[in-house]
Amino acid sequence: MPHFTLEYSGNLPIKSQDLLLKINLALVDTHHFEEIDIKSRAIRLDDVLIGTQPADRAFLHAKLAILKGRSAEVRRELSERVLAVIQAAQTWPAGLDVQLCVEVLEIDRETYAKAHLSH
Repeated sequence: MPHFTLEYSGNLPIKSQDLLLKINLALVDTHHFEEIDIKSRAIRLDDVLIGTQPADRAFLHAKLAILKGRSAEVRRELSERVLAVIQAAQTWPAGLDVQLCVEVLEIDRETYAKAHLSH
């Protein structure tokens, strides 16, 4: 735990491995998670529609799934930290309307199962 998913429109020049590393480092720095427990992935979406107008638009949506039980303040800290990393991660294309958002999801502790295999 946690699971981090980054979805972004294909018209953004995202270097996903670099961005995921920056986000993972920021999450470790919060001291809420062990480094080895952070599992991140990025998904480029080429078939997207933003609104209804034929405009140059793009989006990046980040989801951080954590075990239930942290306060609203901690969840807010996490979402703001991730958003700040994303905003600072790169130069965003000129002339492109880019929407960035982060949500923190809670996973039910009673139904979450995990195994860690190390050989």
